[in-house]
Amino acid sequence: MSDKSEQQRLSVFKTYKLYVGGKFPRSESGRVYEVTDSKGGTWLANAPLSSRKDARDAVVAARKAVPGWSGATAYNRGQVLYRVAEMLEGRREQFAREVADAEGLSKSKAAAAVDAAVDRWVWYAGWTDKIAQVVGGANPVAGPFFNLSTPEPTGVVAVLAPQDSSLLGLVSVLAPVIATGNAAVVVAAERAPLPALSFGEVLASSDVPAGVVNILSGRTAELSAPLAAHQDVNGLDLTGAPADLAADLEAAAADTLKRVRRPSAEVWTNDPGTSRLTSWLETKTVWHPIGV
Repeated sequence: MSDKSEQQRLSVFKTYKLYVGGKFPRSESGRVYEVTDSKGGTWLANAPLSSRKDARDAVVAARKAVPGWSGATAYNRGQVLYRVAEMLEGRREQFAREVADAEGLSKSKAAAAVDAAVDRWVWYAGWTDKIAQVVGGANPVAGPFFNLSTPEPTGVVAVLAPQDSSLLGLVSVLAPVIATGNAAVVVAAERAPLPALSFGEVLASSDVPAGVVNILSGRTAELSAPLAAHQDVNGLDLTGAPADLAADLEAAAADTLKRVRRPSAEVWTNDPGTSRLTSWLETKTVWHPIGV
């Protein structure tokens, strides 16, 4: 009889789940789909195949989270986002493996992509209490009044994550949405959703309130249609949608007067700038009489 130390140990396969309302449910339909690596087509995991009801549930969770998150101070939001970066940094090796499989990168390039994602998250965290000074201010008027413009969150933003950048691209489209006080419903990259689903675990172990970020996996076209038409979704980021689908979704979003950001040929290693931060902000202008 062989010694127990020589016996082969079976690996524990990870079960990937959705991240909705701060919890990890399976798809209500019970459906899954196979996720394979980008090089040899090797099976990696079964990801939840989200349904339209999952999308609606995610919107409900996001809407519930908006008042508390948008009402928090910008400084507090920055602290919470920085905590996310800390937790992501602590799981660097795990994400490097998942990104390597998802994008067909070498170990060193995948690790560099994870580092870039952490750095970008920190960058956006630093903008939470500064963007108001950039896009707001006191306006000159003729008369005995103060005229002040201040930015306010749009509300619930549906985000179609990039298809070609499973983590850095995800961070680049998600961080500015929540940094400015919005709640997000994210549709992960269809072919490579695993880094996004794992990122839900990072959010859950940080201080991000439940419902502020909700992550779905599945067919982009199937999930994006109900989100584009949903009356309780205020903004739509079409970065992860192909041009023909994006045109249809933009038309659907027009019926409910959503803010829409069309896809562009972005290179995720470039300086992100502030355009994504200002995409999901409304400007409120108030008049106040000058006291005598």
